[in-house]
Amino acid sequence: MWIALIVIVVLLIVWIIGVYNNLVSLKMRLKNAWAQIDTQLKRRFDLIPNLVETVKGYAAHEQGTLEKVIAARNTYASATSVEDKAKANNELTSTLKSIFALGEAYPELKANENFLALQTELTGTEDKVAYSRQFYNDTVQMYNTAIMKFPNNILAGMFGYKEEPFFTIDDAEKEPVK
Repeated sequence: MWIALIVIVVLLIVWIIGVYNNLVSLKMRLKNAWAQIDTQLKRRFDLIPNLVETVKGYAAHEQGTLEKVIAARNTYASATSVEDKAKANNELTSTLKSIFALGEAYPELKANENFLALQTELTGTEDKVAYSRQFYNDTVQMYNTAIMKFPNNILAGMFGYKEEPFFTIDDAEKEPVK
C-alpha cells in the first residue's frame, strides 16, 4: 500500500516538473520570437529616416505623408505592450505603403538610386518581418494551446501563465494603397 502511494506521489511530482519545464520552454521560445520581430522592426526603423530624407527632395509638397511616417515610427517606439506594438506597426506599414506610392507618382524619385536601394532593403526587411510575425504567431499558438489543455491549465494557472496575444494586422492594412 505504502509503495503504491509513494509511486503515485513520485509520478505526480515528475509530471508536474515535466509540465512546468515545458511551459518554461514555450515561454522562452515566445520571448525569442518576439525579440526576432523587434530586431526586424528596429532594422526597418533605422532605414525609415534615410527613406524620408531621400523622398523629401523630390516630393516636398508631400510633407503630410512624410510626417505620418515619422509619427508612426515614434508611436511604435513608445509602445509597451504586444497589442500596442502590433497596432503601431500596422500604422507604420500603412504609411510606408504611402511612401512607396509616391515613388510611382514621381518618376524622377523612382529612378533615384538611393530611393531604389532603400525600397529594396525595406522590401527585404518587410519579408523578414512577415516571417518573424508568422514564427511568433506559431509560437503563441503552441504556448496558448499548452496552457489551455487539461490538466496543464490547472498548473499553468497556479504558476501564473496567461494567454498571450497574437500579432495581428488591421483590416485597413489589407487594403491596397490609395
